[in-house]
Formats: sequence, structure tokens, C-alpha cells
Amino acid sequence: QVQVVESGGGLVQSGGSLTLSCTASGRDFSHYPMGWYRQTPGKQREPVASIVDDSTNYAHPVKDRFTISRDNTKNAIYLRMNSLKPEDTAVYYCYVLFLTYYWGQGTQVTVSS
Repeated sequence: QVQVVESGGGLVQSGGSLTLSCTASGRDFSHYPMGWYRQTPGKQREPVASIVDDSTNYAHPVKDRFTISRDNTKNAIYLRMNSLKPEDTAVYYCYVLFLTYYWGQGTQVTVSS
């Protein structure tokens, strides 16, 4: 059974930093895509960043501010978020793509102005 768990959200001032963590369990996901989406009330979930092997992709609004990384020994990924803006406020969801998407429960990130 695949489980995905995020942690690390919280409240931060504009310009600050946060690091989100995500761990997937149930099998070895070393070579499977993992990543982050985010969602604000009334809007569709939008992609933030993804990683597979050594390849990373970022959504335009976060490029050069966010960094995604992974630790295959722990089936974990991380999202380092720098220079946070109020518009980054959202619930951040982690996923692993293994035949289908498996999602975590989400972690709230709130950036105050």
C-alpha cells in the first residue's frame, strides 16, 4: 500500500524561507517521478516542481526561488522555498507517480505580507 506524507508547512513572513518534506512508503520509488502541487481555495491544483532521477522541472512562478531535491535512501523529496511571497500561500501536496498518482494529505503554507 502506497502512502505519502508531507510535513514542514507553516507561517512565514514575506521574503522568508521554508522547507517541505515528503516521504513515500510501500515500495522503492527511486526512479519514479515525485513532486509538488499547490492549491488555493477556489482554484485548481497547480504544479510547482517535480523530480525524476536527476531531472527537475519548475513552474514559472517558483523558478529560481524553489529547489526540489530527493533522498532515494529514504524515498523522500524536499522543497526548499526561498524568497517567499504572499501569492505562494497555498496547501502544498506531494505526490509520487507509480502507475497512478498517489497524494499526500497536504500541508499549509501561509506567507504574510
